[in-house]
This record gives sequence, structure tokens and C-alpha cells, in this order.
Amino acid sequence: MRNLMWNERESPLRIEKRFEFEQYSKISKFIEKIEKLCKEKDIYPNISFGKNFVSLSIFLDNQEISEREKDFSKDIDKFYLED
Repeated sequence: MRNLMWNERESPLRIEKRFEFEQYSKISKFIEKIEKLCKEKDIYPNISFGKNFVSLSIFLDNQEISEREKDFSKDIDKFYLED
């Protein structure tokens, strides 16, 4: 089962998640979907990736995660589950 939990971090306040992939080709498709979502939602997480993973950090504007940021992270989770 794939992990759907985002981790909350402090200094600076953010949520993070690492997505694991079996094939590198799936990573580029996943990142393309995230790119489109970023433009639609005007949220731009930090993204890093390697041979079999993508890591995202969404920096929070307020002291807690907003509905906008929750929706954004849920959309990313949906993309991950599609693969």
C-alpha cells in the first residue's frame, strides 16, 4: 500500500512527502502532472527527484495548512495513485 500521509515540519513550516516509483519513466509523467497543477493552483512546491523517487515540500503561508494547500496535496496523491 502506498503512503498517503504528508509530514509536517517546522523552521520553516511546511509539509513534505516522498513518492516512490519502480520505473524512472513514471517519474517524468508524475512531475508533468504536478507542473500543470502548480500553474492551475498557483502553488509551487520544492521538488527533488532521483532514480526511483520524487520528494515535495510545500511551504505554508500561515501557521497551519490551508484548505487550498490540503486540496493541492490531495490532488498530488491522486496523481500518484493513478500510476
